[in-house]
Amino acid sequence: MGILEKIAEIEREIGRTQKNKATEYHLGLLKAKLARYRQQLLEPSSKSSVKGDGFDVMKSGDARVALIGFPSVGKSTLLNTLTATHSECASYEFTTLTCIPGVIEYKGANIQLLDLPGIIEGAAQGKGRGRQVISVARTADLVIIMLDATKKDVQRELLEKELEAVGIRLNKRRPNIYFKHKKGGGVSFNSMVPLTKCNERMVQLILHDAKIFNCEVLFREDCTTDEFVDVMIGSRVYLPCLYVYNKIDQISIEEVDRLAHQPHSVVVSCNMKLNLDYLLEMVWEHLDLIRIYTKKRGEPPDFGDGLIMRRNSTVEHVVHSIHRSLVERFKVALVWGTSVKYNPQHCGLNHLMNDEDVIQIFKK
Repeated sequence: MGILEKIAEIEREIGRTQKNKATEYHLGLLKAKLARYRQQLLEPSSKSSVKGDGFDVMKSGDARVALIGFPSVGKSTLLNTLTATHSECASYEFTTLTCIPGVIEYKGANIQLLDLPGIIEGAAQGKGRGRQVISVARTADLVIIMLDATKKDVQRELLEKELEAVGIRLNKRRPNIYFKHKKGGGVSFNSMVPLTKCNERMVQLILHDAKIFNCEVLFREDCTTDEFVDVMIGSRVYLPCLYVYNKIDQISIEEVDRLAHQPHSVVVSCNMKLNLDYLLEMVWEHLDLIRIYTKKRGEPPDFGDGLIMRRNSTVEHVVHSIHRSLVERFKVALVWGTSVKYNPQHCGLNHLMNDEDVIQIFKK
Protein backbone atom coordinates (compact mmCIF):
# COMPACT_ATOMS: atom_id res chain seq x y z
CA MET A 1 0.00 0.00 0.00
CA GLY A 2 1.42 3.38 -1.05
CA ILE A 3 1.44 6.57 1.00
CA LEU A 4 -1.58 8.02 -0.84
CA GLU A 5 -3.62 4.89 -0.09
CA LYS A 6 -2.57 4.99 3.58
CA ILE A 7 -3.59 8.67 3.82
CA ALA A 8 -6.98 7.93 2.23
CA GLU A 9 -7.54 4.97 4.58
CA ILE A 10 -6.74 7.04 7.70
CA GLU A 11 -9.01 9.90 6.51
CA ARG A 12 -11.87 7.40 6.06
CA GLU A 13 -11.18 5.96 9.53
CA ILE A 14 -11.27 9.48 11.09
CA GLY A 15 -14.48 10.26 9.22
CA ARG A 16 -16.37 7.22 10.52
CA THR A 17 -15.09 7.41 14.13
CA GLN A 18 -17.38 9.17 16.59
CA LYS A 19 -15.81 11.93 18.66
CA ASN A 20 -16.13 11.29 22.39
CA LYS A 21 -13.93 10.65 25.43
CA ALA A 22 -13.62 6.95 24.64
CA THR A 23 -12.22 7.56 21.16
CA GLU A 24 -10.05 10.66 21.76
CA TYR A 25 -6.82 8.64 22.12
CA HIS A 26 -7.58 6.63 18.98
CA LEU A 27 -8.32 9.83 17.00
CA GLY A 28 -5.15 11.47 18.34
CA LEU A 29 -3.02 8.56 17.08
CA LEU A 30 -4.76 8.62 13.69
CA LYS A 31 -4.12 12.37 13.31
CA ALA A 32 -0.46 11.91 14.24
CA LYS A 33 -0.07 9.13 11.64
CA LEU A 34 -1.83 11.27 9.03
CA ALA A 35 0.52 14.19 9.68
CA ARG A 36 3.60 11.94 9.37
CA TYR A 37 2.41 10.36 6.10
CA ARG A 38 1.69 13.79 4.63
CA GLN A 39 5.16 14.89 5.65
CA GLN A 40 6.66 11.86 3.84
CA LEU A 41 4.63 12.78 0.77
CA LEU A 42 6.25 16.24 0.67
CA GLU A 43 9.82 14.98 1.10
CA PRO A 44 11.62 14.42 -2.23
CA SER A 45 12.26 10.79 -3.10
CA SER A 46 15.97 9.90 -3.11
CA LYS A 47 15.39 7.10 -5.66
CA SER A 48 14.11 9.35 -8.44
CA SER A 49 16.87 10.11 -10.93
CA VAL A 50 14.95 12.54 -13.16
CA LYS A 51 14.54 16.00 -11.72
CA GLY A 52 11.06 17.42 -12.12
CA ASP A 53 10.21 20.87 -13.40
CA GLY A 54 9.70 23.18 -10.45
CA PHE A 55 8.91 26.88 -10.12
CA ASP A 56 12.36 28.07 -9.00
CA VAL A 57 12.05 31.85 -8.75
CA MET A 58 14.84 33.75 -7.03
CA LYS A 59 13.64 35.66 -3.99
CA SER A 60 14.10 39.39 -4.49
CA GLY A 61 12.87 42.66 -3.04
CA ASP A 62 11.89 43.36 0.56
CA ALA A 63 9.13 40.71 0.83
CA ARG A 64 7.53 37.92 -1.20
CA VAL A 65 3.77 37.48 -1.71
CA ALA A 66 2.28 34.32 -3.28
CA LEU A 67 -1.06 34.40 -5.16
CA ILE A 68 -2.98 31.15 -4.70
CA GLY A 69 -6.42 30.29 -6.00
CA PHE A 70 -8.54 28.13 -8.25
CA PRO A 71 -8.30 28.67 -12.04
CA SER A 72 -9.95 31.76 -13.55
CA VAL A 73 -10.42 33.80 -10.37
CA GLY A 74 -8.35 36.78 -11.60
CA LYS A 75 -4.81 36.15 -10.30
CA SER A 76 -3.11 37.10 -13.58
CA THR A 77 -5.34 40.18 -13.97
CA LEU A 78 -4.36 41.32 -10.47
CA LEU A 79 -0.66 40.83 -11.26
CA ASN A 80 -0.97 42.84 -14.49
CA THR A 81 -2.85 45.63 -12.68
CA LEU A 82 -0.50 46.00 -9.69
CA THR A 83 2.84 45.43 -11.47
CA ALA A 84 4.50 46.20 -14.77
CA THR A 85 4.65 42.47 -15.59
CA HIS A 86 2.44 40.87 -18.24
CA SER A 87 0.79 37.55 -17.40
CA GLU A 88 -1.41 35.83 -19.97
CA CYS A 89 -5.12 36.39 -19.29
CA ALA A 90 -8.03 34.60 -20.98
CA SER A 91 -11.57 33.44 -20.30
CA TYR A 92 -10.55 29.76 -20.16
CA GLU A 93 -9.05 27.91 -17.20
CA PHE A 94 -5.33 27.13 -16.65
CA THR A 95 -4.11 30.10 -18.70
CA THR A 96 -1.08 30.42 -16.40
CA LEU A 97 1.06 27.26 -16.53
CA THR A 98 4.16 28.41 -14.63
CA CYS A 99 5.16 30.88 -11.91
CA ILE A 100 5.27 34.48 -13.15
CA PRO A 101 6.94 37.03 -10.83
CA GLY A 102 6.20 40.75 -10.68
CA VAL A 103 7.25 43.63 -8.43
CA ILE A 104 4.92 45.99 -6.57
CA GLU A 105 6.49 49.34 -5.68
CA TYR A 106 4.68 50.64 -2.59
CA LYS A 107 5.87 53.11 0.07
CA GLY A 108 9.45 52.74 -1.11
CA ALA A 109 9.40 48.93 -0.80
CA ASN A 110 9.81 46.40 -3.60
CA ILE A 111 7.33 43.57 -2.94
CA GLN A 112 7.71 40.49 -5.12
CA LEU A 113 4.31 39.16 -6.25
CA LEU A 114 4.17 35.60 -7.61
CA ASP A 115 1.34 34.60 -9.95
CA LEU A 116 1.08 30.82 -9.45
CA PRO A 117 -0.92 28.40 -11.63
CA GLY A 118 -4.43 27.65 -10.44
CA ILE A 119 -4.64 24.66 -8.12
CA ILE A 120 -7.37 22.05 -8.01
CA GLU A 121 -8.81 19.85 -5.27
CA GLY A 122 -6.21 17.23 -4.34
CA ALA A 123 -3.25 19.56 -4.97
CA ALA A 124 -1.59 18.44 -1.73
CA GLN A 125 -1.34 14.93 -3.22
CA GLY A 126 0.28 16.31 -6.37
CA LYS A 127 -2.72 16.72 -8.68
CA GLY A 128 -2.33 19.40 -11.33
CA ARG A 129 1.27 20.22 -10.30
CA GLY A 130 -0.22 21.33 -7.00
CA ARG A 131 2.78 20.25 -4.96
CA GLN A 132 5.10 22.64 -6.85
CA VAL A 133 2.61 25.50 -6.42
CA ILE A 134 2.27 24.89 -2.68
CA SER A 135 6.05 24.49 -2.18
CA VAL A 136 6.55 28.00 -3.58
CA ALA A 137 3.90 29.31 -1.16
CA ARG A 138 5.95 27.94 1.77
CA THR A 139 8.79 30.35 0.85
CA ALA A 140 6.53 33.43 0.83
CA ASP A 141 6.16 36.05 3.57
CA LEU A 142 2.44 36.45 2.85
CA VAL A 143 -0.15 34.28 1.10
CA ILE A 144 -2.97 35.92 -0.85
CA ILE A 145 -5.84 33.49 -1.44
CA MET A 146 -7.74 34.78 -4.47
CA LEU A 147 -11.44 33.90 -4.42
CA ASP A 148 -14.37 34.40 -6.78
CA ALA A 149 -17.01 36.50 -4.99
CA THR A 150 -19.75 35.04 -7.24
CA LYS A 151 -19.15 31.50 -5.91
CA LYS A 152 -19.87 29.95 -2.51
CA ASP A 153 -17.60 29.95 0.57
CA VAL A 154 -16.73 26.28 -0.04
CA GLN A 155 -13.84 27.34 -2.34
CA ARG A 156 -12.15 29.07 0.61
CA GLU A 157 -12.53 25.97 2.79
CA LEU A 158 -11.08 23.72 0.07
CA LEU A 159 -8.00 25.94 -0.40
CA GLU A 160 -7.42 26.16 3.35
CA LYS A 161 -7.70 22.35 3.58
CA GLU A 162 -5.09 21.87 0.81
CA LEU A 163 -2.63 24.26 2.49
CA GLU A 164 -3.22 22.73 5.93
CA ALA A 165 -2.49 19.27 4.48
CA VAL A 166 1.05 20.31 3.50
CA GLY A 167 1.91 22.02 6.77
CA ILE A 168 1.04 25.66 6.00
CA ARG A 169 -0.78 27.26 8.93
CA LEU A 170 -2.61 30.45 7.96
CA ASN A 171 -2.95 33.40 10.36
CA LYS A 172 -1.73 31.27 13.28
CA ARG A 173 1.33 31.49 15.50
CA ARG A 174 3.61 28.64 16.48
CA PRO A 175 2.35 26.79 19.59
CA ASN A 176 4.33 27.61 22.71
CA ILE A 177 5.61 24.05 23.25
CA TYR A 178 9.25 23.20 23.91
CA PHE A 179 10.29 19.94 22.23
CA LYS A 180 13.82 18.54 22.04
CA HIS A 181 15.23 15.14 21.08
CA LYS A 182 17.66 13.50 23.54
CA LYS A 183 20.10 10.60 23.26
CA GLY A 184 18.82 8.91 26.41
CA GLY A 185 16.83 9.34 29.60
CA GLY A 186 13.38 8.49 28.26
CA VAL A 187 10.53 10.97 27.85
CA SER A 188 10.45 14.00 30.17
CA PHE A 189 6.99 15.65 30.22
CA ASN A 190 6.07 18.89 32.03
CA SER A 191 3.46 21.62 31.71
CA MET A 192 3.37 25.16 33.07
CA VAL A 193 -0.43 25.46 32.76
CA PRO A 194 -3.40 23.12 33.38
CA LEU A 195 -4.00 21.06 30.21
CA THR A 196 -7.62 20.64 29.05
CA LYS A 197 -7.14 19.74 25.35
CA CYS A 198 -4.27 17.26 25.69
CA ASN A 199 -2.62 15.19 28.43
CA GLU A 200 0.54 13.26 29.23
CA ARG A 201 -0.88 9.89 28.17
CA MET A 202 -1.84 11.24 24.74
CA VAL A 203 1.64 12.73 24.27
CA GLN A 204 3.25 9.42 25.31
CA LEU A 205 1.11 7.48 22.80
CA ILE A 206 1.91 9.86 19.94
CA LEU A 207 5.64 9.77 20.70
CA HIS A 208 5.62 5.96 20.95
CA ASP A 209 3.79 5.68 17.61
CA ALA A 210 6.39 7.99 16.02
CA LYS A 211 9.18 5.83 17.54
CA ILE A 212 10.48 8.70 19.68
CA PHE A 213 11.56 7.27 23.06
CA ASN A 214 13.98 9.95 24.34
CA CYS A 215 12.90 13.60 24.34
CA GLU A 216 11.92 16.56 26.48
CA VAL A 217 8.42 18.09 26.23
CA LEU A 218 7.26 21.27 27.98
CA PHE A 219 3.79 22.77 27.43
CA ARG A 220 3.92 26.52 28.09
CA GLU A 221 0.25 26.97 27.09
CA ASP A 222 -2.89 24.87 26.77
CA CYS A 223 -2.46 23.36 23.29
CA THR A 224 -4.36 20.72 21.33
CA THR A 225 -3.10 17.34 20.13
CA ASP A 226 -2.80 18.67 16.56
CA GLU A 227 -0.63 21.57 17.73
CA PHE A 228 1.69 19.18 19.58
CA VAL A 229 2.02 17.03 16.45
CA ASP A 230 2.94 20.17 14.46
CA VAL A 231 5.73 21.00 16.93
CA MET A 232 6.92 17.38 17.01
CA ILE A 233 7.22 17.17 13.21
CA GLY A 234 8.90 20.59 13.16
CA SER A 235 8.42 21.46 9.47
CA ARG A 236 5.27 23.56 9.79
CA VAL A 237 5.22 27.06 8.29
CA TYR A 238 3.15 29.81 9.94
CA LEU A 239 2.20 32.50 7.42
CA PRO A 240 -0.10 35.53 7.42
CA CYS A 241 -2.90 35.22 4.87
CA LEU A 242 -5.13 37.73 3.10
CA TYR A 243 -8.39 36.59 1.46
CA VAL A 244 -9.10 38.66 -1.66
CA TYR A 245 -12.60 38.38 -3.15
CA ASN A 246 -12.58 39.38 -6.85
CA LYS A 247 -15.50 40.20 -9.20
CA ILE A 248 -17.50 42.18 -6.63
CA ASP A 249 -19.07 44.14 -9.52
CA GLN A 250 -21.17 41.02 -10.25
CA ILE A 251 -22.78 40.58 -6.81
CA SER A 252 -25.17 42.57 -4.59
CA ILE A 253 -23.99 45.32 -2.22
CA GLU A 254 -25.27 43.25 0.75
CA GLU A 255 -23.03 40.33 -0.25
CA VAL A 256 -20.06 42.71 -0.73
CA ASP A 257 -20.66 44.07 2.78
CA ARG A 258 -20.79 40.54 4.24
CA LEU A 259 -17.52 39.49 2.58
CA ALA A 260 -15.74 42.74 3.47
CA HIS A 261 -16.49 42.31 7.19
CA GLN A 262 -14.91 38.85 7.41
CA PRO A 263 -11.49 38.78 9.16
CA HIS A 264 -8.41 39.23 6.94
CA SER A 265 -10.63 39.82 3.89
CA VAL A 266 -10.55 42.42 1.10
CA VAL A 267 -13.11 42.84 -1.70
CA VAL A 268 -11.86 44.04 -5.11
CA SER A 269 -12.71 44.14 -8.79
CA CYS A 270 -9.61 43.72 -10.97
CA ASN A 271 -11.40 44.54 -14.23
CA MET A 272 -12.94 47.77 -12.90
CA LYS A 273 -9.91 48.50 -10.63
CA LEU A 274 -12.04 48.87 -7.51
CA ASN A 275 -10.51 48.97 -3.98
CA LEU A 276 -6.98 48.07 -5.13
CA ASP A 277 -5.44 50.89 -3.07
CA TYR A 278 -6.95 49.38 0.11
CA LEU A 279 -5.62 45.95 -0.94
CA LEU A 280 -2.06 47.35 -1.13
CA GLU A 281 -2.52 48.95 2.29
CA MET A 282 -3.64 45.60 3.77
CA VAL A 283 -0.70 43.78 2.11
CA TRP A 284 1.69 46.28 3.74
CA GLU A 285 -0.02 45.82 7.12
CA HIS A 286 0.04 41.99 6.98
CA LEU A 287 3.71 41.96 5.93
CA ASP A 288 4.58 43.98 9.08
CA LEU A 289 6.95 46.30 7.21
CA ILE A 290 8.19 49.68 8.47
CA ARG A 291 10.29 52.46 6.91
CA ILE A 292 13.36 53.89 8.64
CA TYR A 293 15.01 57.05 7.30
CA THR A 294 18.67 57.86 7.83
CA LYS A 295 20.26 61.24 8.53
CA LYS A 296 23.81 62.50 8.17
CA ARG A 297 25.31 65.04 10.57
CA GLY A 298 24.41 68.59 9.61
CA GLU A 299 22.07 67.48 6.79
CA PRO A 300 18.29 66.96 6.54
CA PRO A 301 16.94 63.37 6.64
CA ASP A 302 16.93 61.37 3.42
CA PHE A 303 13.19 60.81 2.92
CA GLY A 304 13.67 59.70 -0.68
CA ASP A 305 15.38 56.38 0.08
CA GLY A 306 14.31 54.72 3.35
CA LEU A 307 15.33 51.39 4.81
CA ILE A 308 12.56 48.75 4.69
CA MET A 309 12.60 46.72 7.92
CA ARG A 310 10.36 44.28 9.77
CA ARG A 311 8.21 45.48 12.66
CA ASN A 312 9.89 45.12 16.08
CA SER A 313 13.30 45.82 14.51
CA THR A 314 15.86 47.38 16.85
CA VAL A 315 18.61 49.93 16.26
CA GLU A 316 20.98 46.96 15.94
CA HIS A 317 18.97 45.58 13.00
CA VAL A 318 19.07 48.98 11.30
CA VAL A 319 22.84 49.28 11.81
CA HIS A 320 23.30 45.75 10.41
CA SER A 321 21.29 46.63 7.28
CA ILE A 322 23.52 49.67 6.65
CA HIS A 323 26.79 47.74 7.10
CA ARG A 324 27.68 44.57 9.01
CA SER A 325 30.92 45.91 10.49
CA LEU A 326 29.25 49.09 11.75
CA VAL A 327 27.92 47.37 14.91
CA GLU A 328 31.46 46.85 16.26
CA ARG A 329 32.17 50.61 15.99
CA PHE A 330 28.70 51.74 17.12
CA LYS A 331 28.68 54.39 19.86
CA VAL A 332 25.15 55.84 20.07
CA ALA A 333 22.17 56.70 17.83
CA LEU A 334 20.00 59.81 17.69
CA VAL A 335 16.38 58.89 16.94
CA TRP A 336 13.47 61.12 15.90
CA GLY A 337 9.91 59.77 15.68
CA THR A 338 7.11 58.03 17.57
CA SER A 339 9.37 55.43 19.24
CA VAL A 340 11.04 58.02 21.51
CA LYS A 341 9.74 60.25 24.31
CA TYR A 342 11.43 63.40 22.99
CA ASN A 343 13.13 64.39 19.71
CA PRO A 344 15.95 63.64 19.27
CA GLN A 345 16.76 60.98 21.87
CA HIS A 346 20.00 59.10 22.48
CA CYS A 347 19.36 55.35 22.00
CA GLY A 348 21.34 52.14 22.26
CA LEU A 349 21.29 49.00 20.11
CA ASN A 350 18.24 47.48 21.88
CA HIS A 351 15.86 50.39 21.17
CA LEU A 352 12.75 49.36 19.17
CA MET A 353 12.10 51.42 16.04
CA ASN A 354 8.68 52.54 14.75
CA ASP A 355 7.46 53.27 11.23
CA GLU A 356 8.93 56.46 9.66
CA ASP A 357 11.50 56.99 12.43
CA VAL A 358 14.66 58.94 11.57
CA ILE A 359 18.04 57.70 12.81
CA GLN A 360 21.50 59.23 12.95
CA ILE A 361 24.37 56.90 13.91
CA PHE A 362 27.57 57.90 15.69
CA LYS A 363 30.72 55.75 15.59
CA LYS A 364 33.42 55.37 18.23
